[in-house]
Amino acid sequence: MAGISIEQIADDMYQLVAESAGQKKLKSTDLTKAMTSKYGDQVSKQDCKAAIKLLIDSGRCVYGYFGGSSIELPHKEASAN
Repeated sequence: MAGISIEQIADDMYQLVAESAGQKKLKSTDLTKAMTSKYGDQVSKQDCKAAIKLLIDSGRCVYGYFGGSSIELPHKEASAN
């Protein structure tokens, strides 16, 4: 990896998920394709998988399973408001 950290990839992925929230559900392959088109050969599929794992493990994103597996922002319960 040439200068692009896993954290930077994760931040870019989070931005994409946040921008598409409520409009389109992004799959992990969508995020991987977006990062490889943005950074080219500087990012590998393994880097993208590590970034997705970082997002899920940190709680910034969650997996959604309605209509297929997708990566989404965590939902807030109505009672939490």
